[in-house]
Amino acid sequence: MNFPTPTTNQTIATICFSLAVLHTFLVGRINKWAHHFRPGSLAENVIHFLAETEIVFGLWAAALFSAIIAVEGTFNGAIAYIDSLNFTEPKFVLVVMVMAASKPVVLLAEKLINVLTALLPFSEKHVFYVVALGVGPVLGSLITEPAAMTLLSLILKKRLFDENVSRRFAYASIGLLFVNISVGGVLTHFAAPPVLMVSGKWNWGLEYMFLHFGWRGLLTCISGALLFMVLFRKDIRQMGEFRRSHEKIPVWLTVAHLLLLALTVFFAHHDNIFFGVFMFFLGLTLATKEYQSPLKLREGLLVGFFLAGLVTLGSLQSYWLKPLLQTLEGAQLYFGATALTAVTDNAALTYLGTLVPDLSDQLKYALVAGAVSGGGLTVIANAPNPAGVGILSSSKVFSESGISPLGLFAGAAIPTALAVVFFWLIR
Repeated sequence: MNFPTPTTNQTIATICFSLAVLHTFLVGRINKWAHHFRPGSLAENVIHFLAETEIVFGLWAAALFSAIIAVEGTFNGAIAYIDSLNFTEPKFVLVVMVMAASKPVVLLAEKLINVLTALLPFSEKHVFYVVALGVGPVLGSLITEPAAMTLLSLILKKRLFDENVSRRFAYASIGLLFVNISVGGVLTHFAAPPVLMVSGKWNWGLEYMFLHFGWRGLLTCISGALLFMVLFRKDIRQMGEFRRSHEKIPVWLTVAHLLLLALTVFFAHHDNIFFGVFMFFLGLTLATKEYQSPLKLREGLLVGFFLAGLVTLGSLQSYWLKPLLQTLEGAQLYFGATALTAVTDNAALTYLGTLVPDLSDQLKYALVAGAVSGGGLTVIANAPNPAGVGILSSSKVFSESGISPLGLFAGAAIPTALAVVFFWLIR
Protein backbone atom coordinates (compact mmCIF):
# COMPACT_ATOMS: atom_id res chain seq x y z
CA MET A 1 0.00 0.00 0.00
CA ASN A 2 1.57 3.24 -1.16
CA PHE A 3 0.66 6.33 0.80
CA PRO A 4 1.64 9.73 -0.61
CA THR A 5 4.10 11.78 1.38
CA PRO A 6 2.01 14.07 3.58
CA THR A 7 2.52 17.79 3.65
CA THR A 8 3.59 19.48 6.86
CA ASN A 9 0.02 20.63 7.51
CA GLN A 10 -1.34 17.11 6.90
CA THR A 11 1.19 15.64 9.33
CA ILE A 12 0.26 18.19 12.00
CA ALA A 13 -3.45 17.57 11.36
CA THR A 14 -3.03 13.80 11.76
CA ILE A 15 -1.15 14.28 15.03
CA CYS A 16 -3.87 16.65 16.31
CA PHE A 17 -6.61 14.27 15.10
CA SER A 18 -4.98 11.32 16.88
CA LEU A 19 -4.60 13.33 20.08
CA ALA A 20 -8.25 14.43 19.82
CA VAL A 21 -9.39 10.80 19.54
CA LEU A 22 -7.20 9.86 22.53
CA HIS A 23 -8.51 12.88 24.45
CA THR A 24 -12.10 11.74 23.76
CA PHE A 25 -11.41 8.36 25.32
CA LEU A 26 -9.85 9.98 28.40
CA VAL A 27 -12.59 12.50 29.26
CA GLY A 28 -13.95 10.26 32.02
CA ARG A 29 -10.58 10.09 33.77
CA ILE A 30 -9.99 13.81 33.28
CA ASN A 31 -13.36 14.52 34.87
CA LYS A 32 -12.44 12.40 37.91
CA TRP A 33 -9.09 14.19 38.13
CA ALA A 34 -10.94 17.50 38.56
CA HIS A 35 -12.39 16.28 41.87
CA HIS A 36 -8.90 16.39 43.41
CA PHE A 37 -8.95 20.18 43.35
CA ARG A 38 -10.88 22.65 45.46
CA PRO A 39 -14.41 23.19 44.10
CA GLY A 40 -14.61 26.48 42.23
CA SER A 41 -10.84 26.83 41.89
CA LEU A 42 -9.22 27.74 38.57
CA ALA A 43 -7.62 24.29 38.29
CA GLU A 44 -10.93 22.49 38.81
CA ASN A 45 -12.74 24.67 36.28
CA VAL A 46 -10.03 24.28 33.64
CA ILE A 47 -9.91 20.51 34.04
CA HIS A 48 -13.72 20.26 33.91
CA PHE A 49 -13.54 22.32 30.73
CA LEU A 50 -11.06 19.83 29.23
CA ALA A 51 -13.43 17.00 30.18
CA GLU A 52 -16.30 18.38 28.09
CA THR A 53 -16.63 15.87 25.23
CA GLU A 54 -18.09 18.43 22.84
CA ILE A 55 -15.10 20.76 23.38
CA VAL A 56 -12.40 18.21 22.50
CA PHE A 57 -12.27 18.41 18.71
CA GLY A 58 -12.74 22.17 18.75
CA LEU A 59 -9.73 22.52 21.06
CA TRP A 60 -7.50 20.39 18.85
CA ALA A 61 -8.77 22.19 15.76
CA ALA A 62 -7.66 25.42 17.44
CA ALA A 63 -4.28 23.76 18.09
CA LEU A 64 -4.04 22.88 14.37
CA PHE A 65 -4.93 26.46 13.41
CA SER A 66 -2.22 27.80 15.74
CA ALA A 67 0.34 25.25 14.48
CA ILE A 68 -0.25 26.24 10.84
CA ILE A 69 0.32 29.89 11.80
CA ALA A 70 3.52 28.95 13.64
CA VAL A 71 4.87 26.86 10.76
CA GLU A 72 4.06 29.37 8.02
CA GLY A 73 4.83 32.43 10.11
CA THR A 74 1.67 34.18 8.93
CA PHE A 75 -2.09 34.06 9.48
CA ASN A 76 -2.83 33.84 5.76
CA GLY A 77 -2.37 30.09 5.31
CA ALA A 78 -4.43 29.16 8.36
CA ILE A 79 -7.21 31.56 7.39
CA ALA A 80 -7.21 30.28 3.80
CA TYR A 81 -7.53 26.70 5.05
CA ILE A 82 -10.51 27.49 7.28
CA ASP A 83 -12.15 29.47 4.46
CA SER A 84 -11.76 26.45 2.14
CA LEU A 85 -13.81 24.18 4.41
CA ASN A 86 -17.55 23.57 4.28
CA PHE A 87 -19.19 24.05 7.68
CA THR A 88 -22.78 23.66 6.44
CA GLU A 89 -23.31 20.38 8.30
CA PRO A 90 -22.25 21.71 11.75
CA LYS A 91 -24.48 24.76 11.20
CA PHE A 92 -27.39 22.55 10.16
CA VAL A 93 -27.00 20.25 13.16
CA LEU A 94 -26.94 23.29 15.49
CA VAL A 95 -30.14 24.69 13.99
CA VAL A 96 -32.09 21.44 13.63
CA MET A 97 -31.12 20.34 17.14
CA VAL A 98 -32.45 23.54 18.72
CA MET A 99 -35.65 23.45 16.65
CA ALA A 100 -36.34 19.75 17.26
CA ALA A 101 -35.88 20.26 21.02
CA SER A 102 -38.58 22.93 21.26
CA LYS A 103 -41.50 22.13 23.54
CA PRO A 104 -44.23 21.83 20.86
CA VAL A 105 -42.16 19.37 18.81
CA VAL A 106 -41.03 17.29 21.81
CA LEU A 107 -44.57 17.05 23.23
CA LEU A 108 -45.91 15.95 19.83
CA ALA A 109 -43.20 13.28 19.53
CA GLU A 110 -43.96 12.06 23.05
CA LYS A 111 -47.66 11.80 22.21
CA LEU A 112 -46.95 9.81 19.05
CA ILE A 113 -44.70 7.36 20.91
CA ASN A 114 -47.22 7.02 23.73
CA VAL A 115 -50.06 6.39 21.26
CA LEU A 116 -48.06 3.62 19.60
CA THR A 117 -47.23 2.22 23.04
CA ALA A 118 -50.90 2.15 24.07
CA LEU A 119 -51.85 0.13 20.97
CA LEU A 120 -50.02 -2.98 22.20
CA PRO A 121 -51.53 -4.97 25.12
CA PHE A 122 -48.31 -5.58 27.03
CA SER A 123 -46.40 -3.99 29.91
CA GLU A 124 -46.36 -0.24 29.21
CA LYS A 125 -42.70 0.23 30.18
CA HIS A 126 -41.47 -2.66 28.03
CA VAL A 127 -43.54 -1.60 25.03
CA PHE A 128 -42.39 2.01 25.43
CA TYR A 129 -38.76 0.85 25.41
CA VAL A 130 -39.26 -1.08 22.15
CA VAL A 131 -41.23 1.72 20.48
CA ALA A 132 -38.82 4.48 21.55
CA LEU A 133 -35.63 2.61 20.65
CA GLY A 134 -36.93 0.37 17.88
CA VAL A 135 -39.38 2.56 15.97
CA GLY A 136 -38.32 6.06 17.10
CA PRO A 137 -34.94 6.04 15.28
CA VAL A 138 -36.72 5.45 11.96
CA LEU A 139 -38.05 9.01 12.32
CA GLY A 140 -34.51 9.98 11.39
CA SER A 141 -35.32 9.00 7.80
CA LEU A 142 -37.88 11.81 7.68
CA ILE A 143 -36.80 14.61 10.02
CA THR A 144 -33.03 13.86 9.74
CA GLU A 145 -30.90 11.89 12.16
CA PRO A 146 -29.77 14.87 14.32
CA ALA A 147 -33.40 15.86 14.92
CA ALA A 148 -34.40 12.27 15.76
CA MET A 149 -31.44 11.95 18.12
CA THR A 150 -32.43 15.16 19.90
CA LEU A 151 -36.07 14.14 20.32
CA LEU A 152 -35.36 10.61 21.52
CA SER A 153 -32.56 11.71 23.88
CA LEU A 154 -34.90 14.21 25.55
CA ILE A 155 -37.73 11.65 25.85
CA LEU A 156 -35.46 8.86 27.13
CA LYS A 157 -33.65 11.20 29.52
CA LYS A 158 -36.94 11.87 31.26
CA ARG A 159 -38.08 8.26 31.59
CA LEU A 160 -34.85 6.27 31.67
CA PHE A 161 -31.60 8.15 32.24
CA ASP A 162 -32.93 10.38 35.03
CA GLU A 163 -34.16 7.34 36.97
CA ASN A 164 -32.35 4.93 39.32
CA VAL A 165 -31.36 2.48 36.59
CA SER A 166 -28.08 0.54 36.56
CA ARG A 167 -25.14 1.96 34.62
CA ARG A 168 -24.95 -1.32 32.70
CA PHE A 169 -28.50 -0.85 31.47
CA ALA A 170 -27.87 2.84 30.79
CA TYR A 171 -24.81 2.15 28.62
CA ALA A 172 -26.61 -0.66 26.78
CA SER A 173 -29.51 1.70 26.06
CA ILE A 174 -27.35 4.59 24.87
CA GLY A 175 -25.37 2.20 22.67
CA LEU A 176 -28.61 0.85 21.19
CA LEU A 177 -29.87 4.41 20.64
CA PHE A 178 -26.71 5.50 18.81
CA VAL A 179 -26.57 2.42 16.57
CA ASN A 180 -30.27 2.56 15.74
CA ILE A 181 -30.10 6.27 14.90
CA SER A 182 -27.23 5.51 12.51
CA VAL A 183 -29.09 2.70 10.69
CA GLY A 184 -32.60 4.12 11.13
CA GLY A 185 -31.94 7.08 8.86
CA VAL A 186 -31.19 5.06 5.72
CA LEU A 187 -34.78 4.55 4.52
CA THR A 188 -34.41 7.78 2.54
CA HIS A 189 -31.58 9.45 0.64
CA PHE A 190 -31.64 12.84 2.39
CA ALA A 191 -31.59 12.24 6.16
CA ALA A 192 -28.42 10.32 7.14
CA PRO A 193 -25.15 12.31 6.80
CA PRO A 194 -23.12 9.40 5.30
CA VAL A 195 -25.86 8.81 2.71
CA LEU A 196 -26.19 12.52 1.92
CA MET A 197 -22.53 12.60 0.94
CA VAL A 198 -22.98 10.02 -1.84
CA SER A 199 -26.65 9.92 -2.91
CA GLY A 200 -26.43 12.78 -5.41
CA LYS A 201 -23.12 11.69 -6.93
CA TRP A 202 -24.13 8.02 -7.20
CA ASN A 203 -27.79 8.67 -8.14
CA TRP A 204 -29.26 6.84 -5.13
CA GLY A 205 -32.93 7.75 -4.79
CA LEU A 206 -35.77 6.67 -2.47
CA GLU A 207 -36.39 3.36 -4.25
CA TYR A 208 -32.72 2.38 -4.26
CA MET A 209 -32.28 3.28 -0.59
CA PHE A 210 -35.26 1.29 0.63
CA LEU A 211 -34.50 -1.80 -1.49
CA HIS A 212 -30.81 -1.92 -0.56
CA PHE A 213 -30.65 -0.27 2.88
CA GLY A 214 -34.03 0.70 4.31
CA TRP A 215 -35.49 -2.69 5.21
CA ARG A 216 -32.15 -3.74 6.69
CA GLY A 217 -32.07 -0.66 8.91
CA LEU A 218 -35.66 -1.19 10.00
CA LEU A 219 -35.04 -4.83 10.98
CA THR A 220 -31.82 -3.89 12.79
CA CYS A 221 -33.64 -1.27 14.89
CA ILE A 222 -36.60 -3.46 15.84
CA SER A 223 -34.62 -6.64 16.51
CA GLY A 224 -32.11 -4.77 18.68
CA ALA A 225 -34.84 -3.13 20.74
CA LEU A 226 -36.67 -6.45 21.20
CA LEU A 227 -33.46 -8.25 22.18
CA PHE A 228 -32.51 -5.61 24.77
CA MET A 229 -36.07 -5.55 26.08
CA VAL A 230 -35.73 -9.27 26.83
CA LEU A 231 -32.18 -9.03 28.20
CA PHE A 232 -32.96 -6.06 30.45
CA ARG A 233 -36.61 -6.76 31.26
CA LYS A 234 -35.93 -6.43 35.01
CA ASP A 235 -34.04 -3.14 34.56
CA ILE A 236 -36.83 -1.72 32.41
CA ARG A 237 -39.16 -2.01 35.40
CA GLN A 238 -36.98 0.65 37.11
CA MET A 239 -37.83 3.19 34.42
CA GLY A 240 -40.05 6.13 35.26
CA GLU A 241 -43.82 5.89 35.01
CA PHE A 242 -45.64 7.47 32.12
CA ARG A 243 -46.90 10.88 33.15
CA ARG A 244 -49.49 12.37 30.86
CA SER A 245 -48.73 15.99 30.07
CA HIS A 246 -51.58 18.39 30.74
CA GLU A 247 -49.89 21.25 28.92
CA LYS A 248 -51.96 22.59 26.07
CA ILE A 249 -50.06 23.76 23.04
CA PRO A 250 -52.15 25.49 20.35
CA VAL A 251 -52.41 23.32 17.24
CA TRP A 252 -51.43 26.23 14.99
CA LEU A 253 -48.20 26.70 16.97
CA THR A 254 -47.22 23.04 16.69
CA VAL A 255 -47.97 23.15 12.95
CA ALA A 256 -45.85 26.30 12.62
CA HIS A 257 -42.93 24.61 14.39
CA LEU A 258 -43.21 21.55 12.16
CA LEU A 259 -43.38 23.73 9.04
CA LEU A 260 -40.23 25.64 10.03
CA LEU A 261 -38.49 22.35 10.85
CA ALA A 262 -39.52 20.93 7.46
CA LEU A 263 -38.19 24.02 5.68
CA THR A 264 -34.89 23.68 7.53
CA VAL A 265 -34.57 20.04 6.44
CA PHE A 266 -35.54 20.93 2.85
CA PHE A 267 -32.84 23.62 2.67
CA ALA A 268 -30.28 21.55 4.62
CA HIS A 269 -27.54 22.25 2.04
CA HIS A 270 -28.13 26.01 1.95
CA ASP A 271 -26.96 27.50 5.22
CA ASN A 272 -27.89 31.09 4.36
CA ILE A 273 -31.50 30.01 3.83
CA PHE A 274 -31.93 27.69 6.81
CA PHE A 275 -30.33 30.28 9.11
CA GLY A 276 -32.98 32.70 7.88
CA VAL A 277 -35.64 30.12 8.75
CA PHE A 278 -33.98 29.76 12.15
CA MET A 279 -34.36 33.52 12.73
CA PHE A 280 -38.11 33.18 12.07
CA PHE A 281 -38.16 30.28 14.54
CA LEU A 282 -36.43 32.34 17.24
CA GLY A 283 -38.88 35.17 16.70
CA LEU A 284 -41.83 32.79 16.95
CA THR A 285 -40.59 31.24 20.20
CA LEU A 286 -40.06 34.70 21.69
CA ALA A 287 -43.57 35.81 20.70
CA THR A 288 -45.14 32.63 22.14
CA LYS A 289 -42.94 32.27 25.21
CA GLU A 290 -45.90 31.21 27.39
CA TYR A 291 -45.99 27.93 25.42
CA GLN A 292 -42.22 27.44 25.22
CA SER A 293 -39.46 26.05 27.41
CA PRO A 294 -35.88 27.37 27.38
CA LEU A 295 -34.27 26.58 24.04
CA LYS A 296 -31.40 24.08 23.94
CA LEU A 297 -28.98 26.69 22.59
CA ARG A 298 -26.07 25.60 24.79
CA GLU A 299 -26.33 21.97 23.68
CA GLY A 300 -26.74 22.94 20.03
CA LEU A 301 -23.75 25.29 20.10
CA LEU A 302 -21.53 22.70 21.77
CA VAL A 303 -22.46 20.01 19.26
CA GLY A 304 -21.97 22.40 16.35
CA PHE A 305 -18.54 23.30 17.75
CA PHE A 306 -17.67 19.61 18.05
CA LEU A 307 -18.60 18.91 14.43
CA ALA A 308 -16.82 22.02 13.19
CA GLY A 309 -13.67 20.78 14.91
CA LEU A 310 -14.15 17.37 13.31
CA VAL A 311 -14.46 18.95 9.86
CA THR A 312 -11.34 21.05 10.47
CA LEU A 313 -9.22 18.08 11.56
CA GLY A 314 -10.77 15.44 9.30
CA SER A 315 -10.42 17.30 6.03
CA LEU A 316 -6.64 16.81 6.05
CA GLN A 317 -6.83 13.03 6.60
CA SER A 318 -7.66 12.12 2.98
CA TYR A 319 -3.98 11.46 2.11
CA TRP A 320 -4.06 8.19 4.08
CA LEU A 321 -7.77 7.35 4.08
CA LYS A 322 -8.29 7.53 0.31
CA PRO A 323 -5.49 5.11 -0.71
CA LEU A 324 -6.55 2.81 2.14
CA LEU A 325 -10.09 2.61 0.73
CA GLN A 326 -8.75 1.93 -2.77
CA THR A 327 -6.93 -1.22 -1.62
CA LEU A 328 -9.93 -2.87 0.05
CA GLU A 329 -12.46 -5.13 -1.64
CA GLY A 330 -15.89 -6.48 -0.72
CA ALA A 331 -15.94 -7.75 2.85
CA GLN A 332 -12.64 -6.01 3.57
CA LEU A 333 -14.15 -2.66 2.66
CA TYR A 334 -17.32 -3.30 4.65
CA PHE A 335 -15.56 -4.34 7.85
CA GLY A 336 -12.79 -1.80 7.26
CA ALA A 337 -15.37 0.99 6.97
CA THR A 338 -17.14 -0.26 10.12
CA ALA A 339 -13.86 -0.12 12.03
CA LEU A 340 -12.69 3.19 10.58
CA THR A 341 -16.01 4.80 11.45
CA ALA A 342 -15.14 4.33 15.12
CA VAL A 343 -12.25 6.79 14.75
CA THR A 344 -13.56 9.14 12.09
CA ASP A 345 -16.93 10.60 11.13
CA ASN A 346 -18.81 8.18 8.83
CA ALA A 347 -19.92 11.02 6.55
CA ALA A 348 -16.29 12.00 5.98
CA LEU A 349 -15.53 8.36 5.19
CA THR A 350 -18.25 8.00 2.57
CA TYR A 351 -17.34 11.38 1.08
CA LEU A 352 -13.81 10.09 0.48
CA GLY A 353 -15.37 7.10 -1.27
CA THR A 354 -16.86 9.45 -3.89
CA LEU A 355 -13.32 10.57 -4.72
CA VAL A 356 -12.24 7.03 -5.62
CA PRO A 357 -12.68 6.52 -9.39
CA ASP A 358 -14.47 3.48 -10.88
CA LEU A 359 -15.84 2.19 -7.59
CA SER A 360 -18.16 -0.75 -8.36
CA ASP A 361 -21.76 -0.91 -7.13
CA GLN A 362 -20.79 -3.67 -4.70
CA LEU A 363 -17.99 -1.58 -3.22
CA LYS A 364 -20.21 1.49 -2.99
CA TYR A 365 -22.73 -0.55 -1.01
CA ALA A 366 -20.00 -2.05 1.19
CA LEU A 367 -18.59 1.39 2.02
CA VAL A 368 -21.89 3.02 3.00
CA ALA A 369 -23.25 -0.09 4.75
CA GLY A 370 -20.07 -0.35 6.82
CA ALA A 371 -20.16 3.35 7.63
CA VAL A 372 -23.72 3.22 8.99
CA SER A 373 -23.16 -0.14 10.76
CA GLY A 374 -20.34 1.33 12.85
CA GLY A 375 -22.05 4.67 13.45
CA GLY A 376 -22.86 4.01 17.10
CA LEU A 377 -19.51 2.78 18.38
CA THR A 378 -18.05 6.13 19.44
CA VAL A 379 -19.07 9.75 19.93
CA ILE A 380 -17.33 10.81 16.71
CA ALA A 381 -18.63 7.96 14.54
CA ASN A 382 -21.84 9.70 13.42
CA ALA A 383 -22.74 13.40 13.31
CA PRO A 384 -25.84 13.10 15.58
CA ASN A 385 -23.95 11.29 18.36
CA PRO A 386 -22.57 14.46 19.99
CA ALA A 387 -26.16 15.74 20.20
CA GLY A 388 -27.12 12.66 22.22
CA VAL A 389 -24.07 13.01 24.44
CA GLY A 390 -24.75 16.71 24.96
CA ILE A 391 -28.26 15.99 26.25
CA LEU A 392 -27.68 12.75 28.15
CA SER A 393 -24.41 13.69 29.85
CA SER A 394 -26.42 15.89 32.24
CA SER A 395 -28.80 13.07 33.17
CA LYS A 396 -28.84 11.51 36.63
CA VAL A 397 -26.93 8.40 35.50
CA PHE A 398 -24.05 10.24 33.81
CA SER A 399 -23.94 13.67 35.50
CA GLU A 400 -21.06 12.90 37.88
CA SER A 401 -18.59 10.96 35.73
CA GLY A 402 -19.80 11.75 32.21
CA ILE A 403 -20.34 9.24 29.43
CA SER A 404 -17.37 6.90 29.13
CA PRO A 405 -16.27 6.23 25.51
CA LEU A 406 -15.41 2.64 26.49
CA GLY A 407 -18.82 2.22 28.12
CA LEU A 408 -20.49 3.52 24.96
CA PHE A 409 -18.39 1.18 22.81
CA ALA A 410 -19.34 -1.81 24.96
CA GLY A 411 -23.02 -0.83 24.94
CA ALA A 412 -23.03 -0.51 21.15
CA ALA A 413 -21.23 -3.83 20.50
CA ILE A 414 -24.30 -6.10 20.32
CA PRO A 415 -26.46 -3.68 18.27
CA THR A 416 -23.50 -3.21 15.90
CA ALA A 417 -23.23 -7.01 15.53
CA LEU A 418 -26.93 -7.08 14.62
CA ALA A 419 -26.30 -4.39 12.00
CA VAL A 420 -23.50 -6.53 10.56
CA VAL A 421 -25.91 -9.45 10.30
CA PHE A 422 -28.59 -7.51 8.42
CA PHE A 423 -26.34 -5.27 6.32
CA TRP A 424 -23.71 -7.81 5.30
CA LEU A 425 -24.31 -11.43 6.29
CA ILE A 426 -27.91 -11.57 4.97
CA ARG A 427 -27.36 -10.99 1.26
